[in-house]
Amino acid sequence: MTGYASAQHSASVEGGQEPQSSSRLGLEIRAVNSRFLDLSFRLPDELRALEPALRTLLTARLKRGKVEVRAAIDVTDNQSLPTPSAPQLQRLVSLQDSIQAWLPKARELSVADVLRLCNGTSASSTDWSEIVPPLAEQAVTDLLAARAREGERLSAMLLDRIQQLRELAKTATPLVPQLVEQQRLKFLERWKEAMALGEGSVAPEAAQDRALAEATAFAIRIDVAEEVTRLGSHLDEIERLLKKGGDIGKRLDFLIQELHREANTLGSKSATLELTRISVDMKVLIEQMREQVQNIE
Repeated sequence: MTGYASAQHSASVEGGQEPQSSSRLGLEIRAVNSRFLDLSFRLPDELRALEPALRTLLTARLKRGKVEVRAAIDVTDNQSLPTPSAPQLQRLVSLQDSIQAWLPKARELSVADVLRLCNGTSASSTDWSEIVPPLAEQAVTDLLAARAREGERLSAMLLDRIQQLRELAKTATPLVPQLVEQQRLKFLERWKEAMALGEGSVAPEAAQDRALAEATAFAIRIDVAEEVTRLGSHLDEIERLLKKGGDIGKRLDFLIQELHREANTLGSKSATLELTRISVDMKVLIEQMREQVQNIE
């Protein structure tokens, strides 16, 4: 199922006598429809080492869907320029002296270089390893809640399609006996015409028996009672699973395939345009259900 959730965390970065900047971590989880669980991550370098832990968390709580995890770290300066601390300046001077001892032609640090390096040092000083896991847990919980709400809407749609299929099956059931009776009368009329043309060469009893046998064979050939019964049984099971909830996606996939098979068989046995129309309408509804069932976990 589709879903979206996000979580944020802000932290102040100390530098010198007072906080010089604040960092904000934004974590987003997007999920779209898929028959299997497909995870992808777009993380900054600071969080790349946490990908295995995030993958374990998502795998434990999600079963299906194409899931994308995005994270971004924004650093905002509380002052127009950072104020380097004395230890930072001493460290930069020491590094400069060491480098120039080996590379005499290396240029000295400018004020802009010092400000940039000190700002970069403070921005990367936040340890996210203790912050990201609970933040991801919160985002996954929100994602599951969003998917649960969508699941309720999908369930309502599927129950509506189930009711429509029941109505179509109810319409198809009385058509077969009517059609068999019409065909039996046609067979009798044809045999009467044949008898009249044969000038009594065929016994009336034999002609009637032959007509009834043909009508019986025709009735067996077009009988869809078994298909309608199985279709109703599958609909009952789908309705039961939807009300039960839980991890039912794969079972629904199988039942939808069975529904499609019964609707196809009903169409192949169709001897009237009305039954053909019912079969087509059933397959349209079943296809709508199939598309949505692929979204259910």
